[in-house]
Amino acid sequence: MRVLVTGATGRLGRVVVPRLRDEGFTLRATSRRPRTGDGVEWVSTDLATGAGLAEAVAGVDAVLHLASSPQRRTHEIDVLGTRRLTMAAGHAGVRHLVYVSIVGVDRVPIPYYRHKLAAEEVVAAGSVPWSVLRATQFPEFLADLLKGASRLGPVIGDRAVLAQPVDPADVADRLAVLLLAGPSHRVEDFAGPQVLRFDEAARTWLAARRVRRPLLPVRIPGRLGRELRGGGLTTTATPTGTRTWADYLVDTYGGTGGR
Repeated sequence: MRVLVTGATGRLGRVVVPRLRDEGFTLRATSRRPRTGDGVEWVSTDLATGAGLAEAVAGVDAVLHLASSPQRRTHEIDVLGTRRLTMAAGHAGVRHLVYVSIVGVDRVPIPYYRHKLAAEEVVAAGSVPWSVLRATQFPEFLADLLKGASRLGPVIGDRAVLAQPVDPADVADRLAVLLLAGPSHRVEDFAGPQVLRFDEAARTWLAARRVRRPLLPVRIPGRLGRELRGGGLTTTATPTGTRTWADYLVDTYGGTGGR
């Protein structure tokens, strides 16, 4: 199977590309700047303008759409760029488009999530048969959040917020399954094996880094807080990934009591 991977240089893309390559997929990967290497064919594209998309989708069986821009030009790239990609893929006769989204985009009132949900709708309305995988947050994201929450000393946050971190390698494995299975025309949730409260994640993160800091509880107000405490970022869907938050801490810091 010949697959185009957008966002191949991102956090998930850097894991997905070697996973699919080792599985035997023939890969073409997109980047905004010319690249070589990694055993794939690289093509330069720009979702914001559509430049290079027709060439990128030509001759591929499936598109795995990972590209996203949460910090800037999000509507232009995530929504309009996804529309440009789906149209180009439709014209090229692509048989399957797999879009990676986020668990909670239909519940949690975050502007970026609204764009991801809109992009899902673009994919579902397009002419290319499709599948959507909503993944929960990666452990690295949770660790970055904890670093930001502790930059003033104590770890500041809503202790009852729930998360279900999933390892990117587990997501890569699931995406390989979806590509081989073909279009499902449905949205699938995929998460890690364990639901954590913010205070639990913070305590284990501090212990793994041998850092002693207090937790300063600050309740997130309004609907955002209610959804985050009510499990808006979690799911009961199965199957789940296998690697836990504790596994991430061991890999990154050497486990509880290590650096």
